[in-house]
Order: sequence, then structure tokens, then C-alpha cells
Amino acid sequence: MRARLLPHPALSLTLALVWVALVNEIGPGSLVTGLVLGLVVPLVTQPFWPDRPRLRRPHRVLEYVLVAVLDIVAANLQVARLVLFRRNASLRSTYVTVPLALRSPEAITVLAATITLTPGTLSAELSADGRSLLVHALDVPDPDALVAGIKTRYEARLLEIFT
Repeated sequence: MRARLLPHPALSLTLALVWVALVNEIGPGSLVTGLVLGLVVPLVTQPFWPDRPRLRRPHRVLEYVLVAVLDIVAANLQVARLVLFRRNASLRSTYVTVPLALRSPEAITVLAATITLTPGTLSAELSADGRSLLVHALDVPDPDALVAGIKTRYEARLLEIFT
């Protein structure tokens, strides 16, 4: 019975917290709205979730989030430096193909979102077979180093988190 009412408890909690954070008010109205969203959205979207993503090591999620946030802050500073102090003609923007060991659609989505959230990089396309991700980067002196960095900083951690 509980699984029917709360098919995705973590999603319910996340939606409620995000709602309260977005309205920037902890009052009865925002709490009730967050609670309703947290209950209704997972119920309505349940048919689109045939299997719940399985987290093999959920305690590693916090580490992943911290690494991603630190990389986003560092990338913001790098992009600001590029924009303010470098001429556009000297940028070495390129596309790189990142081969994927990830197979879980949820893990691939987290990886692509992390890349896109990081200033200066963008996930452009997932191959039809899901085995590689096309990434555009603003300034890449060494494309192989970019691919290696994505694989070691993000993909390796996601492989540990997801089964």
C-alpha cells in the first residue's frame, strides 16, 4: 500500500524541498504545496518509471554532488577569465566523443546533466546505442585530457553509485 502512495519517496522529498526553496518561504501554504507536489508528481509519472534506479552505494551521492559543485564553481571562474581576458579568436572550442561504460539511463542522464551544468561544456548528443556522449567544450587544449577528466571525475563515481 505504501509503495502505491509513495512510489518514489526520495523524489517526493526532493520535490517538496525544492518547492520550498524556490518560493523562499517556510509557511503553511508553501509547505502544503510542496507536500502536494511531492505526492502527486511521482504518482502521475509512475507509469513512466518501469524500474526504480538502483543505487548500489547511495552514500557516494554526496561525494559526487560535492565534486560536481566544486567543478562548477571552478569552471565559472575559468569561463569568466576566458571571457574577460582572452580574445575569442584564441579559443580552442571543439567537440569530443566520450565513450561510456555507464548503461543505466538514469546514470547517463546524471552525467549529461553534470556536463551541461558545468560552464564551458555542453552535452550535445547521446549516440543511438547509448555507448558514447558527444560533448562540446569552449576551450580545450587537450581533448584526450577532457575525456579522461569526465571519465575519472564523473563516470567512475556514477559507476559506483548506480548498478
